[in-house]
Amino acid sequence: AEAHEAGGGAVTRVPVDRTGAVDPAAYARTLRGDTALACLQSANHEVGTEQPVAEVAGACREAGVPLLVDAAQSLAWGKVPGDWSLLAASAHKWGGPSGVGLLVVRKGVRFAPQGPGDERESGRAPGFENLPAIVAAAASLRAVRAEAEAEAVRLRELAERIRARVPALVPDVEVVGDPVRRLPGVVTFSCLYVDGETLLHELDRAGFSVSSGSSCTSSTLTPSHVLKAMGVLSEGNVRVSLPPGTPAEDVERFLEVLPGTVAAVREKLGAPAAAEAAPRTGGDLVVDAIGRRCPIPVIELAKVIGDVPVGGTVRVLSDDEAARLDIPAWCEMRGQEYVGEEGAEKGTAYLVRRIS
Repeated sequence: AEAHEAGGGAVTRVPVDRTGAVDPAAYARTLRGDTALACLQSANHEVGTEQPVAEVAGACREAGVPLLVDAAQSLAWGKVPGDWSLLAASAHKWGGPSGVGLLVVRKGVRFAPQGPGDERESGRAPGFENLPAIVAAAASLRAVRAEAEAEAVRLRELAERIRARVPALVPDVEVVGDPVRRLPGVVTFSCLYVDGETLLHELDRAGFSVSSGSSCTSSTLTPSHVLKAMGVLSEGNVRVSLPPGTPAEDVERFLEVLPGTVAAVREKLGAPAAAEAAPRTGGDLVVDAIGRRCPIPVIELAKVIGDVPVGGTVRVLSDDEAARLDIPAWCEMRGQEYVGEEGAEKGTAYLVRRIS
């Protein structure tokens, strides 16, 4: 889509709700007479939400638009429903050899490869393929699918155990993703007042390898585009992925380690140099968090919200991109009103009204 857009084409991006799912009716409304291709993930790799592929495929078929489904994350667990036109996946996702991709083209769909083709491969590939790896990819998918149904039931129970117990064990946590329509072994949650990179390091020291869509990771200063599209809390984000065969004992030990680990990270950030609170201007209490990164702007907001009367406002000044997500998410979690954002001499001003 980005390459098409860079070449002068038009791209329409369909929004998702707070669970990460598209609305099939809204998706259908974006289809136009000149739409060349529609795309949809079958399930999201960051939060585990499964998409209504069959409903979207039906809308696309009615509109005469081919639908390409990215099934990389879900294909190991079962067939992708619906009358889609093309389907793509990657063998490493189900334990097959890396570097082998899968493209399924439904009969009757017009398809032409982009780029040079080799006549020996019917014009569909640029050269001779790695046949042993292809056979291994197919064999591994068949083997994984043979055990998928029973293993999915077991992993769903373990994932649900994490989803239910993490909010009870760790205060100020938002579990994200659809609670029902989801992949068997993916659980994602975000912790207020936590540096995501530090939390990942501490969990790694305890023997747990997890990932994060947090803006506090070293590779980026912006939140995950998935969390951003959902409008959920991004700071202190943790994605737990349970591979097939994960024992229940590992999940229990993770739940034992997590509360103390989060508390230790919060303690390190609990007494930072206080952001300067300026005198009230126009009824606002101003918190200057310019130059300070996630999760400090939210921590400083939490410190001062009790200093204003009910109905009063706090104006948080921040130049951290994550604040655009995390301040509204904090308001929803803490029962305060997010008024909106305004331009400021430096960064952006985020206005919060105390209502409780």
